[in-house]
Amino acid sequence: MEYIYAAMLLHKAGKEINEENLSQVLTAASINVDGMRVKALMASLAEVDIDEAIKSAPAMMGAQVAPVAAAPAAEAKPAKEDKKKKEEEEKAKEEAALEGLGALFG
Repeated sequence: MEYIYAAMLLHKAGKEINEENLSQVLTAASINVDGMRVKALMASLAEVDIDEAIKSAPAMMGAQVAPVAAAPAAEAKPAKEDKKKKEEEEKAKEEAALEGLGALFG
Protein backbone atom coordinates (compact mmCIF):
# COMPACT_ATOMS: atom_id res chain seq x y z
CA MET A 1 0.00 0.00 0.00
CA GLU A 2 2.88 2.34 0.65
CA TYR A 3 3.63 2.45 -3.09
CA ILE A 4 0.09 3.58 -3.85
CA TYR A 5 0.20 6.08 -1.01
CA ALA A 6 3.42 7.50 -2.44
CA ALA A 7 1.79 7.86 -5.86
CA MET A 8 -1.23 9.57 -4.30
CA LEU A 9 1.04 11.91 -2.36
CA LEU A 10 2.85 12.88 -5.56
CA HIS A 11 -0.50 13.43 -7.29
CA LYS A 12 -1.79 15.60 -4.45
CA ALA A 13 1.42 17.65 -4.52
CA GLY A 14 1.04 18.21 -8.26
CA LYS A 15 4.27 16.37 -9.02
CA GLU A 16 4.79 14.01 -11.93
CA ILE A 17 4.26 10.40 -10.97
CA ASN A 18 7.26 8.59 -12.39
CA GLU A 19 9.67 5.91 -11.20
CA GLU A 20 12.27 8.37 -9.94
CA ASN A 21 9.85 10.52 -7.94
CA LEU A 22 8.06 7.47 -6.55
CA SER A 23 11.38 5.96 -5.43
CA GLN A 24 12.41 9.23 -3.80
CA VAL A 25 9.19 9.45 -1.79
CA LEU A 26 9.52 5.85 -0.63
CA THR A 27 13.18 6.35 0.29
CA ALA A 28 12.30 9.51 2.24
CA ALA A 29 9.81 7.41 4.21
CA SER A 30 12.59 4.90 5.04
CA ILE A 31 11.06 2.20 2.86
CA ASN A 32 13.32 -0.16 0.93
CA VAL A 33 12.35 0.40 -2.70
CA ASP A 34 11.62 -2.64 -4.86
CA GLY A 35 12.25 -1.54 -8.44
CA MET A 36 9.94 -4.21 -9.86
CA ARG A 37 7.03 -3.04 -7.73
CA VAL A 38 7.68 0.55 -8.78
CA LYS A 39 7.65 -0.47 -12.46
CA ALA A 40 4.50 -2.56 -11.95
CA LEU A 41 2.72 0.34 -10.27
CA MET A 42 3.74 2.70 -13.05
CA ALA A 43 2.38 0.26 -15.63
CA SER A 44 -0.88 -0.08 -13.69
CA LEU A 45 -1.31 3.67 -13.36
CA ALA A 46 -0.71 4.33 -17.06
CA GLU A 47 -4.40 3.88 -17.88
CA VAL A 48 -5.84 5.27 -14.62
CA ASP A 49 -7.28 8.75 -14.14
CA ILE A 50 -6.35 9.21 -10.48
CA ASP A 51 -8.92 11.96 -9.87
CA GLU A 52 -11.71 9.72 -11.18
CA ALA A 53 -10.44 6.76 -9.17
CA ILE A 54 -10.48 8.86 -5.99
CA LYS A 55 -14.00 10.12 -6.71
CA SER A 56 -15.32 6.62 -7.32
CA ALA A 57 -13.46 4.98 -4.40
CA PRO A 58 -16.25 5.46 -1.83
CA ALA A 59 -18.76 3.84 -4.20
CA MET A 60 -16.43 0.87 -4.71
CA MET A 61 -16.02 0.42 -0.97
CA GLY A 62 -19.72 -0.16 -0.44
CA ALA A 63 -20.79 3.37 0.42
CA GLN A 64 -24.47 3.95 0.00
CA VAL A 65 -25.49 5.52 -3.27
CA ALA A 66 -28.40 7.94 -3.31
CA PRO A 67 -31.48 6.32 -4.81
CA VAL A 68 -32.48 7.49 -8.26
CA ALA A 69 -35.90 9.11 -8.48
CA ALA A 70 -38.36 7.15 -10.60
CA ALA A 71 -39.35 8.82 -13.87
CA PRO A 72 -42.45 8.16 -15.93
CA ALA A 73 -42.00 4.67 -17.39
CA ALA A 74 -42.92 5.50 -20.99
CA GLU A 75 -40.38 8.33 -21.35
CA ALA A 76 -37.60 7.15 -19.07
CA LYS A 77 -37.21 3.53 -20.18
CA PRO A 78 -34.87 4.13 -23.18
CA ALA A 79 -32.84 6.76 -21.30
CA LYS A 80 -32.65 4.51 -18.26
CA GLU A 81 -31.37 1.60 -20.38
CA ASP A 82 -28.70 3.81 -22.00
CA LYS A 83 -27.60 5.09 -18.60
CA LYS A 84 -27.44 1.58 -17.20
CA LYS A 85 -25.37 0.41 -20.18
CA LYS A 86 -22.91 3.32 -19.73
CA GLU A 87 -22.63 2.60 -16.00
CA GLU A 88 -21.88 -1.07 -16.72
CA GLU A 89 -19.18 -0.10 -19.24
CA GLU A 90 -17.59 2.32 -16.77
CA LYS A 91 -17.72 -0.27 -14.02
CA ALA A 92 -16.01 -2.82 -16.29
CA LYS A 93 -13.23 -0.30 -17.04
CA GLU A 94 -12.77 0.48 -13.35
CA GLU A 95 -12.67 -3.21 -12.46
CA ALA A 96 -10.03 -3.83 -15.13
CA ALA A 97 -7.92 -0.98 -13.74
CA LEU A 98 -8.31 -2.28 -10.19
CA GLU A 99 -7.32 -5.78 -11.31
CA GLY A 100 -4.05 -4.30 -12.56
CA LEU A 101 -3.48 -2.64 -9.20
CA GLY A 102 -4.49 -5.80 -7.37
CA ALA A 103 -1.75 -7.76 -9.14
CA LEU A 104 0.78 -5.68 -7.22
CA PHE A 105 -0.33 -7.19 -3.93
CA GLY A 106 -1.36 -10.56 -5.18
